[in-house]
Order: sequence, then C-alpha cells, then structure tokens
Amino acid sequence: MKPVIIIGGTTGSGKSDLAVAVGEAFNGVVINADSMQIYKGLEIISGAPSQTYYRRCPHKLFGFKPPWEWFSVGAWLELALKEIEAAHDNNQLPIIVGGTGLYIRSLISGIDLMPEVSSKVRRSVQERINNQGLSAMYAQLAEFDPEIAAKIEPGDGQRITRAIEVYESTGKTLSKWQTGNSVNRPYNFLKIIFLPDRQIIYEICNTRVLKMLEVGLMKEMISLKNLELGPDLPAMKALGVPHLLSYLSGQISEDQAIEGTQRATRNYVKRQFTWFQRQIIADLVVKEKFSNKNKPKIFSKISKFLLTKLA
Repeated sequence: MKPVIIIGGTTGSGKSDLAVAVGEAFNGVVINADSMQIYKGLEIISGAPSQTYYRRCPHKLFGFKPPWEWFSVGAWLELALKEIEAAHDNNQLPIIVGGTGLYIRSLISGIDLMPEVSSKVRRSVQERINNQGLSAMYAQLAEFDPEIAAKIEPGDGQRITRAIEVYESTGKTLSKWQTGNSVNRPYNFLKIIFLPDRQIIYEICNTRVLKMLEVGLMKEMISLKNLELGPDLPAMKALGVPHLLSYLSGQISEDQAIEGTQRATRNYVKRQFTWFQRQIIADLVVKEKFSNKNKPKIFSKISKFLLTKLA
C-alpha cells in the first residue's frame, strides 16, 4: 500500500502553503485537486500557486487546460492516478491538494468513469434549458434521478445540466455512475482537512480578493473577456468571474463586482465547511489557518504516517 497525502478544506486556509512545505520536506510532488486551478488564464482568480511555489517543488495538473474546454471529475481522476503512480515510480510522495471535494472523494472512494457526452446531446439539453427554464429541467431530473437531485441546488445550472446530459447519453443516472464501488486502490491515504473558524476565513477571503486586484486580476479578466466564451463553460463560472465580467461590460460598478466576488467566495467557503465535515473522514482536522505554529504537529503526523507505511 503506497502512501498518498491529501490536503483539503476551505479556501484561504493555507492548503497550498502546507502542500509546498510538505513537498520540500518529504520529497513530494504537489498534485492539484481544484477544479478551477486546472485552467490556464485563471491563475489569479482561482488562487493558483505562484511561480515561487512551483520552483520549490514539482507541481502537477495546474493551468494545463484552456478555459474553453469542459473537464469532469472522471477526467481529473484519470490524470491524478497517473501522476500518483509517476511520483511513486520516482520515489516521491504524492500530495493531493485542493478544495474541490468531489475530486478528493473520487480519489478516496472511486467512481465509475463516465463516457464523454456528445456535442449533440449537450446542445439539446442546453436548448431545452433555455426554452423550458432551469426549474422545469430540475423537476425532470428529480423524477428520474431523485438521489442526485437531492444533492444539487435548484439553481445550480452546471450540475443539473451535467446530470441530465449523462442520463441522456448513457441511459444510466448519474447516481448510478457515482457508486464509488468499482475502484480498488493500492494506496494508504493520510487525509488532512483544514476547517478554521469560519468568520476568520471570511475575512481572509475578503482581503484576498483585494490583493488579487493589486496583482493584476482585472488584466486577467480582460484577457478572459476577450476570448468571448459562452457563459455556461465551467471556467466562466469560477468564483468572481461573472461579477467581474459584468463590471467590464458596464452592467455593474466596480464596487458591486468586488462585493459580489467576496460574497460568492464566502458562500463557497460555507458550502466547503458543510461538505468536508459530512463527506470526508479526516485523519487530522486543523481548525486554524496553516502557519509555523501548527506546522510541527502536522509534520509529526505525516512523519509517523510514513514510518508506519514503510515499516
């Protein structure tokens, strides 16, 4: 059983800081598990690691997809497993880091890899959503896949669309695909989950948006706007992107865009808290932002884990 470190939790909790520190100390490779940090051109808005971090230890699956491409949990899992095996082949420690819970759960529990959805089905579903409305399509989803519908907010167009596309492409509901029972992995996972005080994280996220603006966020958004991509693409729904593009289009003020981005980030953090608490059984829950104060405790846990697996 090969060791794999998983670092998950809320936005703004210091996951990337810990990951690179572990990578340096334990000859590790940092493997991205953030659904927006896979996209090239969203480095600032997604909070991707800086070039300084990339120089400190190897990083994989960051910024490798153009924003006009779709990407699924199954596609990420396939690539992540290859990177984990490559790390082990090179006697390096795989370190999975990110806040996308579905990615992390798919690695731990497994999913049946779903086939690609045809462009014909995708267009058909999108046309019906446009004509009938999202509420009507959500009601249809609840009829043929109530299990998945119960996990999706009625206004979550991306996930509703995906669930309907999969069903119409395969004749098999998304809940059936996501059984998690078909994969037997030769890994031992050490799961470290960051869930600091929510109000503190809210303030960190508010401040982080302002810092993003200082380092070129608007320039990044102008480049994205110039691509003239469809609003239904996953990259176009990254936290803050709709608000900032609305500002650049003259629909709202800059202050409204900033406040909207901060609010969207806080709401996402709230969902992350709930998800990680209910979906992941952690080996170590860290209830404060990563810092030199809690680093010894975390590193001690990792050292003991690795010694046990090598014994």
